[in-house]
Amino acid sequence: MKKTTLLSFLFSLVVLGAWAQAFRPVDKSPMDVAYFPDHFAHDRKDGEKAMVRVIYSRPSKNGRGVFGTLVPYGKVWRTGANENTEIKFYQDATIQGKKVKAGTYSLFSIPGETEWTIILNSDLDYWGAFKYKEANDVVRFTAPSKKSTEAPLENFSINFPKGNAAVMRLGWDDTIVEVPITF
Repeated sequence: MKKTTLLSFLFSLVVLGAWAQAFRPVDKSPMDVAYFPDHFAHDRKDGEKAMVRVIYSRPSKNGRGVFGTLVPYGKVWRTGANENTEIKFYQDATIQGKKVKAGTYSLFSIPGETEWTIILNSDLDYWGAFKYKEANDVVRFTAPSKKSTEAPLENFSINFPKGNAAVMRLGWDDTIVEVPITF
């Protein structure tokens, strides 16, 4: 009996030890965050609070064609990689004349050659856009896309350029989309 108990205990340790070592590989698309105003800026005023935050993953170009190939035109995209991108408004905002209540939303987009449809959706915590439901859209609007005159961006990026105006800037490869936000 003691031998059976001891063998069962040792077997359990071996199985648990092997299971504990089975980590998933590191994502190739690291998480990133963008704030307005920029919380990492050295010239930030004391007491200045965030008005909007975007949490997203940054896919890489890796020598591939991006928009129109890797990310098809005319189809809903998670606006990043891995889990869908989340945007949090800390106070009510207006985007292209459309009111957005303070809260957290999924940020989807439908890329086009000359303009994108930007979508704020109430569904959160999904991987990709596979379970996207148009019925849960809070607001949709369009924003022009333009070709960048700078070197192509290797990684998809979202930022808010310095200044007093909130402009969410999406960029990847040679494409830039700017979305003005007012509070």
